[in-house]
Amino acid sequence: MTKEITFSALAGALVATLGMGASPVAQAENSLDEGRFMVRVRAVNLDPANDSDAIPALGVPGNAIHVEDRVIPEIDFTYFFTKNIAAELILTYPQKHDVTLMGTNIGSFKHLPPTLTLQYHFLPDAQFRPYVGAGINYTRLSSVKMNVPGVGELDLENDSIGGAVQLGFDYKLDRQWYLNVDVKKVWISSDVSLKATGAKVSSVGVDPILFGIGVGYRF
Repeated sequence: MTKEITFSALAGALVATLGMGASPVAQAENSLDEGRFMVRVRAVNLDPANDSDAIPALGVPGNAIHVEDRVIPEIDFTYFFTKNIAAELILTYPQKHDVTLMGTNIGSFKHLPPTLTLQYHFLPDAQFRPYVGAGINYTRLSSVKMNVPGVGELDLENDSIGGAVQLGFDYKLDRQWYLNVDVKKVWISSDVSLKATGAKVSSVGVDPILFGIGVGYRF
């Protein structure tokens, strides 16, 4: 299944659900009575876009730099300002990714990508609670160890600041526990340079889609 189909399918399911109304099981309790805070823990599949510039001098075509897919742990903290509006801070620990150039492994780097979004929750008192969000991501790049034989060591020049959008839902299991499904698109990019000279040789847009499943606790 492609990234586009995954994102579109979830979007279609959420839009269809908006017309269903709140579940009578959950309508009896106002969502703010459940608490203003929610903590979620997710397992997230990170699927990079791998959009990189060509390097004509080295005979490297566009999109030849690939960052590996991987599953990462994620924790987020959400605060509900009102029943419908909330802010979510999304965190993990530094994640290591292998990098390939035209199919050959050239090394790895680590990234730490905290993200803050503002969310709108459509059915805050229902059992099924879809939401959308948008915000900003800051990605700290570190531990860059990349080497191309005959060229030299490469470096990632800058940390990344970019946008983030999300689409997801919480499904109420009991008063405080929820099942969560969440999809995010995050824009992450950096220039690639020769470590010896600092000369830029390419730029890469990691720009991953992150599909997560987890549980939430509201208090």
